[in-house]
Amino acid sequence: MEFFSNDMKDTILLGKKLGKILKPGDIICLIGELGTGKTHFVKGIAEGLGIVDNITSPTFSIVNEYTSGRLKLYHFDVYRVNDPDEIEAIGFDEYIFSNAVSIIEWSNYIEELIPKERIEINIEKDISKSVNFRKISINYCGYRYDYIKELSKK
Repeated sequence: MEFFSNDMKDTILLGKKLGKILKPGDIICLIGELGTGKTHFVKGIAEGLGIVDNITSPTFSIVNEYTSGRLKLYHFDVYRVNDPDEIEAIGFDEYIFSNAVSIIEWSNYIEELIPKERIEINIEKDISKSVNFRKISINYCGYRYDYIKELSKK
């Protein structure tokens, strides 16, 4: 599925729509260059989950945990991870195989650790249309995520 965002508000709104339908144990892989709006998208997901905390990128801590919503949210940023063993050392499996929603920014850096069943989201800039224009592609792997089709109907 492809969606288009003209500004940060659109990106957050799409994330919020996704957050409202996510289920326990869902894994979301976020891919996109620096400055494409990955963390804004996560802010929207958190809002859709009912999380009221300030969402920040866990660039230096690797993972931020949010527990105030209808589901827990584990937000990973593996941009600075140099070795997959580093992410395994923080108990990565315990996080992603829990009943929380796990979002992994830069998941392509640790692809060998990510389960095959997942939601993949790619955010791309297209400055030929506008400085703030984004194309957001959402795909999923595995039958457990068939419900994601609902997103295109809303």
